[in-house]
Amino acid sequence: MHFLLTNDDGIFAPGLAAMYKRLIQLGQVTVAAPSDIRSGAGHSISLKEITCEYLDILGKFEGYSVDGSPADCVKLALNELVGPKNKVDMVVSGINHGANVGVNVFYSGTVAGAIEAAFYNIPSFAVSAAMDSPLDMDTAADLAIEIVRKHQDLPAGRVVNLNIPQLSKGKPKGVLVVPQSTHGFHEVYHSHTDSYGQIIYKLAGGDHRDPKDAAWTDTTALEAGYITLTCLRQELTDHDGNAMLEKT
Repeated sequence: MHFLLTNDDGIFAPGLAAMYKRLIQLGQVTVAAPSDIRSGAGHSISLKEITCEYLDILGKFEGYSVDGSPADCVKLALNELVGPKNKVDMVVSGINHGANVGVNVFYSGTVAGAIEAAFYNIPSFAVSAAMDSPLDMDTAADLAIEIVRKHQDLPAGRVVNLNIPQLSKGKPKGVLVVPQSTHGFHEVYHSHTDSYGQIIYKLAGGDHRDPKDAAWTDTTALEAGYITLTCLRQELTDHDGNAMLEKT
């Protein structure tokens, strides 16, 4: 089996190395990851020229360092670097430093890398670990690889968003298949004035806004200590909305 591995934390990120170490036990692994951190890049692509360099990453693995977004990495790899002659069977994006649940999946470069694979009819996993201190990427990778191993026959084009809870609180309580939350998070901007008198703003996130009596979602299940799995689709059509428009 041939895996394409990417992320949005950059090619030198510990989560990428941890995932590579496990994936190589399942088959061939090609790495194509951003040359620097692209967190929050969403599904952006580069319309300018981008550079690509094949590097030895601290003696742990070799891979393509791409001056672009995660979507760029997957697109370039599948069209030019490894494909179409060398078929990719699955794309894995991660492990991300921080969870990607709720509305954050729209902002996440990690998730975008997985969804880009779906555009090419390739199954994929977006893998993230909740922020923790310390962040145990090795254990997170061990947990993630067992799920990937179990679902190596994932149907073409299927996208699975996998999140590992805070491991400092103990072993995960289990694995739950849950829907994506759409309630969002409590957000606030912190501001200060710089030496030129300009006001500088920085976004800070808070707790999720899911009602306490709501059914399990990816945000609530993850906070409760479960590994969460959520299938995502690569199309955003509101079919009920379309039906409403057709009636008017």
